Amino acid sequence: MRPAGNPGCVGRVRMRPADRAPRRVAGVDEAGRGPLAGPVVAAAVILNPRRRIDGLADSKVLPPEERERLAVLIRKRSLAWAVAWADRDEIDALNILGATFLAMRRALMHLPVCPTHIQVDGNQLPRIDDLRPGCTIEAIIEGDARVAAISAASILAKTFRDGMMARLDRCYPGFLLADHKGYGTPAHLAALRCQDPSPLHRRSFSPVRLAFESAGEPAPGRVPERD
Repeated sequence: MRPAGNPGCVGRVRMRPADRAPRRVAGVDEAGRGPLAGPVVAAAVILNPRRRIDGLADSKVLPPEERERLAVLIRKRSLAWAVAWADRDEIDALNILGATFLAMRRALMHLPVCPTHIQVDGNQLPRIDDLRPGCTIEAIIEGDARVAAISAASILAKTFRDGMMARLDRCYPGFLLADHKGYGTPAHLAALRCQDPSPLHRRSFSPVRLAFESAGEPAPGRVPERD
């Protein structure tokens, strides 16, 4: 499901000598833990204190147009950003929590600038022992609504994943992936009853598992933790 030639992450750094500071805080968040299809995407963002971005908030409360507008500003004004993902095979093999942490670690490791501190949305943390020595990390419940850098990461992860699912919809028609982005809407569940699951569908998630069983195909026996 990963596009050819795509390493699983994208990112860019914008940095001038005057922007360098001893403390660089990276906000980290994910999008796509709950859907039945598609990857889980994570983003890491180090904001530039000299280039304020007004309007940052939890991506879930922002209209799509505002998310897209802010995503452009985040990529333009941040000191550094990166987006990475874990695909369906990795989700089924690791469970959704393990795959989420894998995507977060990939995003952090592809930041062009090493953070000195990491703030992650939620109450659990990915492993960072192979990142920069001395880098600290903390989990912040509802961080996507409380911490600007995490809000920025939430917006990048959400807009990137939404765009990815819209493109994949053209490759796997019939499921309306561009509309629901892989979530278990009534239309998506109805489509799974009418046609075989696509290679994007997470076989370890119960509705997809049932669809495979109805088609007479085996599916993994483990159902991962979900949002």
